[in-house]
Amino acid sequence: MSEPILQVRELRKIYHSRKRGDTLAVDGVGFAVEPGEVVGLLGPNGAGKTTTIKCLCTLIRPTSGEITINGADAIRRPKAAVEYVSAVLEGNRNIYWRLNVRENLEFFAGLQGIPMRRIQGYINELIELFHLESKVKTPARMLSRGMQQKLAVACALVKRTPLLLLDEPTLGLDVEISHELRGILKGMAARGERTILLSSHDMNVVQDVCGRVIVINDGRVITDDRVANLLELFRARAYTVELSGLLSPQDAERLQEQFELIQISPDTSRTKVEVELLRNGQLYELIELLHRSGVRIESIGRRDPNLEEIFLKIIAGKES
Repeated sequence: MSEPILQVRELRKIYHSRKRGDTLAVDGVGFAVEPGEVVGLLGPNGAGKTTTIKCLCTLIRPTSGEITINGADAIRRPKAAVEYVSAVLEGNRNIYWRLNVRENLEFFAGLQGIPMRRIQGYINELIELFHLESKVKTPARMLSRGMQQKLAVACALVKRTPLLLLDEPTLGLDVEISHELRGILKGMAARGERTILLSSHDMNVVQDVCGRVIVINDGRVITDDRVANLLELFRARAYTVELSGLLSPQDAERLQEQFELIQISPDTSRTKVEVELLRNGQLYELIELLHRSGVRIESIGRRDPNLEEIFLKIIAGKES
């Protein structure tokens, strides 16, 4: 088995402030990322994920813990570790506005000490991959936000580091550009070209691109699992029941008392019940209660939850 390209152990970060006192932003975070993985780093605002990413980039020094990137100690030897990682943080801020598209790519390659004669071919590939051919000589400041975002990701890739960190890569983009960028990342993931740690509030991007997700809340890792496993786990207990007729207020209240995760949607002469069953035997209890109510069950089917629903339930502490 290969060594993880990224290893984080007991990472803690405390911000000190005379006015507000100490703030514990990251509290013992630990995880590993294998070469070629595409991992989503999720969490609500203030959960600690951005601080974690900035620690991985060596932009912030953690209070304690360990970070190893491709074998290099990112805390004791940050200059050695940063050679193996590139990042796009907080949107498109890592490009230079006065340089055009090609100049930006050449500049960031030069920062890594890559000779121009060796990188020009790859720069041409990136320009084609991100559909920037018509904008090669356009200054970055004159590009649309979507084009700027694509250029920012391309500039991170041109460094050819094995680890790529993306913080909200599709933030503020229109649907077309977001879908295009998602397709590029998905293709890179399928080809195993980079190891990617991606932080995003766009669950469609995470579900489409990432094979695994790490969920952080209150500075701690609360879930670390394959996306497929989470989708199957929550699918196995999520049901939709179609009823012919309407439930009485008393029957609806009885169902809501017995089943914590239930949504009852009455129509003019029909009712849809969406429920998540948290233990064995609850399906039979549900059917029995519905029979007693006098309404006829037309259909019972499994419901496919999306990653956004699962994330919200995990954060709410309803993942078990």
